Amino acid sequence: MDTSTGPSIGQRIAHLRGHRMTQAGLAASAGVSVDLIRKLEQGRRHTVTIGSLQRIARALDVDAGELLSKTQALPDPGEHSGAVAIRRALTHVDDLVGDQPDLEPLTLDEARRTVTLGWGYYWAGRYDQLGHLLPNAIGRGRATVRDVSADQRAEARDLTAQLLQLSSCVLVHLGYGDVAHLALREALTLAADGSDPLLGSVLRGSLSWVLLTQGRYDEAHRLATASAAGLAPTGESPLPAWSVYGSLLLGGATAAGRAGDRPLAGVLLDEAHLAAERTGARNDYETAFGPDQVLMQTVDVEVVTENYGAALTTGRRMPPNAALPVAARARHLSDLALAHTRLGRDAAALDVLLGIEHLAPDWMRYQSQPKADRARTPRTRR
Repeated sequence: MDTSTGPSIGQRIAHLRGHRMTQAGLAASAGVSVDLIRKLEQGRRHTVTIGSLQRIARALDVDAGELLSKTQALPDPGEHSGAVAIRRALTHVDDLVGDQPDLEPLTLDEARRTVTLGWGYYWAGRYDQLGHLLPNAIGRGRATVRDVSADQRAEARDLTAQLLQLSSCVLVHLGYGDVAHLALREALTLAADGSDPLLGSVLRGSLSWVLLTQGRYDEAHRLATASAAGLAPTGESPLPAWSVYGSLLLGGATAAGRAGDRPLAGVLLDEAHLAAERTGARNDYETAFGPDQVLMQTVDVEVVTENYGAALTTGRRMPPNAALPVAARARHLSDLALAHTRLGRDAAALDVLLGIEHLAPDWMRYQSQPKADRARTPRTRR
């Protein structure tokens, strides 16, 4: 039985190419080999690189995401893409057996584009696309670190560390927190010899979040607050340092809230608010920070400490055009839905949940809280 839920990348390319151009014509327009186009259309989608995929998409006059979009969920896509392939790439043993894989290194420009594209997919909740992009990119990023010239190696370490960070965040949403933890430890090792003094703090913030998702609230709080204290920006520090600092404070506040310590969470939220007043809305290191993020995390803390009325009151202050990525906005709305549910406001909760389904259907597929709330909420409308 054919259990496929969508065409492969190669089938999409063949369909989009149609009768407009030959394989050779597409290859020439995209600046890739005819052999690559032929292999892709034969179903060997794992051979495509980020740069090649983007060039093919441009030649076909479509977005790269259109070539990657599938309705199949990420956890079960087979060995060459998805969670299985990401985990395999992260837990390789090539260095232990002295057998480096035959992978073409990324150029630094390709690595930068991969990081940017990947985070764009992540914040849109499009984890299926990341299941295609990341496995090959991880191996090629490691190859880049090995093969680039000495003067480029520090930046290559930074970019590969960010690919590992992105992979870690994706795996958390798919339930593979232990592998996510290992990915961030490798990323921290790379960043220690990189060129960006802030990247280590950013990665520690991500590791704090991984610990949070595993219920290790005390460790998550200690890591986030210790990292913030180590950063300790001053009035002369650049705004990205303040943004990273504020994000670490929010991580510590979230962990304190989940540990039931609302007063401590409040102190950290107040300090994060002061940092946000200084920075305004920013998006350093692919992480949004600013007044709206502080407001969002304040609502989250109120919800986890069961102050549902306060959560809804605070939530009303969120501006309609809040500077939140799609996934963050959906997370915020799910908190509001939970607060409505706990207060017995089922109709209001349903309205919020329907809004999430419209706003972020891809994100909602992988989240347990909105699904559980929807199941508990009476269906007052279709």
